[in-house]
Amino acid sequence: MLRSIEKFFDIDLKDELAFFQPTAKAGELFEIPVLNSDATVDRLYLIGLGDHSLSALRTAGAALGRKVRGKAVELISLCAESKSEIRAHGVSILLGTYSWSLKTGKTAEIATIAIATKDSGAVAEAAILARALYTARDLIHTPSNIKTPLWIAQEAKKIADEKGLAISVLAGKDLAKFGGLRAVGNSSPNPGPRFIEMTYIPRGKARSAAALPHVVIVGKGITFDTGGVSLKRPYEFMTAMKSDMAGAAAALATISALPDLQPQIKVTVLLMCAENALSGTSQRPSDVITQYGGTTVEIINTDAEGRLVLADGLAYAVENLDPDYLFDIATLTGSATLGLGRQYAALYTRDDALAKDLVAVGESSGERVWHMPLIDDYTDSLESDVADLNHAADKGDYSAGSITAALYLEHFVGDTRWIHLDIAGTGRSETDSGENVKGGTGFGVRFFIDWILSVS
Repeated sequence: MLRSIEKFFDIDLKDELAFFQPTAKAGELFEIPVLNSDATVDRLYLIGLGDHSLSALRTAGAALGRKVRGKAVELISLCAESKSEIRAHGVSILLGTYSWSLKTGKTAEIATIAIATKDSGAVAEAAILARALYTARDLIHTPSNIKTPLWIAQEAKKIADEKGLAISVLAGKDLAKFGGLRAVGNSSPNPGPRFIEMTYIPRGKARSAAALPHVVIVGKGITFDTGGVSLKRPYEFMTAMKSDMAGAAAALATISALPDLQPQIKVTVLLMCAENALSGTSQRPSDVITQYGGTTVEIINTDAEGRLVLADGLAYAVENLDPDYLFDIATLTGSATLGLGRQYAALYTRDDALAKDLVAVGESSGERVWHMPLIDDYTDSLESDVADLNHAADKGDYSAGSITAALYLEHFVGDTRWIHLDIAGTGRSETDSGENVKGGTGFGVRFFIDWILSVS
């Protein structure tokens, strides 16, 4: 191939590389202006592939995507060969080109991406994955004065109508049993909270859907989090809180891709959407609420609102949906970020064999997770003098906020195969680099889709 390129463009790549003195580090990029006879190509990019791993191919793809971001050009990549390489590399190129803005004026230019391969199916899958990730990122980046719980419900309805997904939305009096969702969301009564349920069933399997494995994903959808009466301090902690619905965004984006991929599995997503505002109708520390299913909970800190809405969703799923696998995904605790940084999400489950499989999926998908312990010795932190539980786990001093939050959620999952993903660190990027722009990452979409495809 290299000889063909040299002949076609009348260049000596060995000589060019000697000038650049490359290290072959993944993502290292060199630009060579060229001109072929019909002037269809004006430059070559030589990109380092490091150890040729999927991670290296993602790094290279993101570098290529960033190079053409905002440019109306066509990029053809010759880097990937196998199906897994094509998917990983192609998705990362498209993530590198991603941008989001509400600026007026000139329309943003968009690059066209192609991958030189005979495996059109792998390219198609890469496009589906990237489109889903774009959906998640667009949702996260939308400002919260636009992105109300009602708005998310409307966006979900558009996706359901386009993709042929079943959808139902509950609001107002229909949320009577959802004590956690109402306690948080009634702080912003216009438009108030929304419970959104969407279901994917493979084409032609409507009558036999009960025989299919059933996966339920519950997503935290806090469209903005002020902390409520327990107002966030300092102010800078609040500025990124439009991304506190990244779990719901990942769940919605995941199910949006399934009709195109047709995994032979039933998937339901539950989007627990509310705004945690500061108002005369906000819940207060010392309030006692009743979660879906009847558990009474003493409110200690209104800024620990995510677990309240998730608990309603988990209890609803157990009572009504009979899931074979029950996931929840949320930007839940700063403690998860303290322990794992921004490269790994915290994964909690009692099923060690399943955890091992999920960790492997995280590595291969590029969305890595770390299996964290559910420590029974910490459960007394949830005790309350006036209710069944206190939600903030303020009894004792265990300094394990991510673990105690998971232990709270576990109270509502019965005997299901439950997996909790705390993406507080991975759901948002603080820098514009690699695959990510500053802001929402869409973490969870590749993880869920790859795992669903592996078990279907």
